[in-house]
Amino acid sequence: MDEMTKILLVEDDQNFGDVLRSYLEMHDYEVTLATDGAMGLDSYRKGEYNLCIFDVMMPIMDGFTLAQEVRKQDKLTPIIFLTAKDMKEDKIHGLEIGADDYLTKPFSMEELLLRIKAVLRRTTAGQVTKGQSKFQIGTLYFDFDAQTLKTPAKGGEEEREHHLTSKEAQLLKMLCEHQNETLERSKALKKIWLDDNYFNARSMDVYITKLRKFLKSDEQLKIINVHGTGFKLVILSDK
Repeated sequence: MDEMTKILLVEDDQNFGDVLRSYLEMHDYEVTLATDGAMGLDSYRKGEYNLCIFDVMMPIMDGFTLAQEVRKQDKLTPIIFLTAKDMKEDKIHGLEIGADDYLTKPFSMEELLLRIKAVLRRTTAGQVTKGQSKFQIGTLYFDFDAQTLKTPAKGGEEEREHHLTSKEAQLLKMLCEHQNETLERSKALKKIWLDDNYFNARSMDVYITKLRKFLKSDEQLKIINVHGTGFKLVILSDK
């Protein structure tokens, strides 16, 4: 690569952090290691990074708090959380803060490397083809042109098809185009409602609630509120 990708790694286990840093450096990443949240925030403010990897459980400042501090001034730099806890509530909380991925310990170095590459790919290039109108969302199938969302047959239940309104379809399409990324509230309002005033914002909240009901048949699919910014369509992994 012409210029090395710079990673800020914040991990309170010095030995584990050194292993991670060495492994990533072997794969041509430039890694800065900090061993607590406060040191991590200081390193972030002094440097420029393409990606952040934060352990969740750390002294002085935990990874969630660190991510919130970063997101106050930086909405774009991708963040991956590392945690020993495997609770869906923690994953959702991390995604609400603005994280891009979540990896539960123990994990293989190869998996971390693949996650890093995937996150960088998502945040540096579009995930979907321009003009795309058909989307696979988890186990669901969305056809924008037909304004339909299909739930596959499972557990003895037949396939179901939801017919969407024009605004529901437009909003879901924008979420799909920004899957695992934050869709800014004002961007969606200006494109679909043509104005980001208060009343249109409340209307969009109603449509988001409706879309969440349509997606709930797949437990791994979530539309997350990103505080003060917008929404994120995510697929929660079991790991």
